[in-house]
This record gives sequence, structure tokens and C-alpha cells, in this order.
Amino acid sequence: MSKPSFRPALVALLTAAALFSACSKDNEDPTPDEDNEQITTVRYELTPAGGGSTITAQYRDVDGDGGAAPTITGLTLAPNTTYTGKVVLLDETKNPAEDISAEVKQEADEHLLVYTLTGTSVTITRTDKDKNNLEVGLESRLQTAAASATAGTLRITLRHQPGTKNGTATPGDTDVEVDFPITVR
Repeated sequence: MSKPSFRPALVALLTAAALFSACSKDNEDPTPDEDNEQITTVRYELTPAGGGSTITAQYRDVDGDGGAAPTITGLTLAPNTTYTGKVVLLDETKNPAEDISAEVKQEADEHLLVYTLTGTSVTITRTDKDKNNLEVGLESRLQTAAASATAGTLRITLRHQPGTKNGTATPGDTDVEVDFPITVR
């Protein structure tokens, strides 16, 4: 009879280790990542400082990426006028629509709205601040200059900057970015 090459104690130990590892429950079950908020609608509402009707630029893509093309409404502004601005962000894939701007306001120290103007003599100043006294941009002041025959572009970008917000657009990721045609006449 040939001698076994394994010792009985070693075989028992290996078998027990396999059973324990197969039966043990991992107490660190991974939690699924939170769904990123989808922003289907960006509205920039402008009210003349002296009173008057609100003018609204809107980007709306209720079916999200792909599918139907988004609808975009631009701005036609009066010359030499100051407007009070407000950005509204919505997720209209949910019913009722979810107000993402409320979440941005709640997490203001992690967000920055960036306004980029090209081809126009309009200036925009962010007027709201987070708990660290850094601008947010949900609220703003827009100032037009003289009328112009040419249209420009207003790009609104929402930057998500958790732990990195420093008052500039550079750190973080882009949550949404839309371009609106803008005319002063």
C-alpha cells in the first residue's frame, strides 16, 4: 500500500477553510452608486430691474440624450437695461418634475454656474454665494449695452465641484452645458 502524500490534518484544514469562505457573508455589501441627476430643462429667467415682463431662455430635452432633438429658445433683450436673473434646472423625466436647482442651492458649496458670452456686449454677474462666500450663479444680474445687429451666444455651464470649489470653473465636472442665442435690440 502506498503512503498518502497529504497529511490528514492538512486536508481537514483546507476543507474547513473552503467551507468557511464559501459560507461567510461579506458585511461590506457595496451600495449601488446614486443615479446622477438628469437635467432635461435649463431655464434662464430675466426680469427687468425696473419691473416689466420676464424674458426666458430655455433648453428642453425631456427624453434625454438621443431621441428627439432638444428645443431651444433664445433671448432678445432691450439695450442699456439691467435684468435680475434666475436659473431653473429641472429633471422632467420624473413625474412630477424634480427641481434640480433646489438641490444645487442646498449643495451650493459644490456647484458653480458659469456664464460665457461670445459675440455680444452683455455682462453677467453672479449674485448669490455659498457658505464659503464663493459665488454660485443660480441668481445673477445681467447688463446689456447698446443695441447690436448681430446675435451672440450665451453658454450656461453647471460645474459640480465637490471638495474642489475655489471660485473658478476649472475644477470639477460638467453636469450640464447649453448654448442660447442672444440678441440686444
